[in-house]
Amino acid sequence: MGDFFTLAQRQLQGEFETTDLADRIVEAVVTEELSDPQAEFIHSRNMFYLSTIDESGYPSCSYKGGDLGFVRVINPVTIVFPNYDGNGMFMSMGNIQDKAKVGLLFIDFETPQRLRLRGEARCLREGPMLDSYPGANLVVEISVNHVWVNCPRYVHRMQPLEQSPYLPGKDGAVSLALWKRVDLIQDVLTAEDRAEAGSLGLITLEEYEAYVARGKLL
Repeated sequence: MGDFFTLAQRQLQGEFETTDLADRIVEAVVTEELSDPQAEFIHSRNMFYLSTIDESGYPSCSYKGGDLGFVRVINPVTIVFPNYDGNGMFMSMGNIQDKAKVGLLFIDFETPQRLRLRGEARCLREGPMLDSYPGANLVVEISVNHVWVNCPRYVHRMQPLEQSPYLPGKDGAVSLALWKRVDLIQDVLTAEDRAEAGSLGLITLEEYEAYVARGKLL
């Protein structure tokens, strides 16, 4: 596996006298492929956090949500997940195309448990894998480099209330995002989104912010 840690991480381990502890943890829990229980854990999640790096070296962290099992373990060293309609910035996907290296964090807030994974990713624009995710514009395929279970002691115990109403249906149809009804962005939307926004009724930015503050997104 080589040295799992960077020089800066090693320096801090030395400063706080945790080098032997860090090495023991790597020996005990870090692997280069997913076990069956870890695959089952990923399949049981409907969200995760994705970390990417841009061309200037700045990290970006984003929340990714979907139906239960939307992240698929294809084999012990390969996972995939869909990218759905967003705000058009494509920050995470652009970073993946440029730098490829990614980190993922899966959390069970009820038990609690958490699993970390890192690897190299690529975006799939066509093919049966993309077709298998109705409503997705890209599918990300990750080659796993390292995976490990993290201590969950600081994970706050929480319970989910409901699935997002914006998840694509089996036919790929999705509800129009509320922010696409904001009047000041109508000129930069697609003709299809602009027509749907007009039929639903436009709102101001202030109205949108008030809806968000109350958790009213439909």
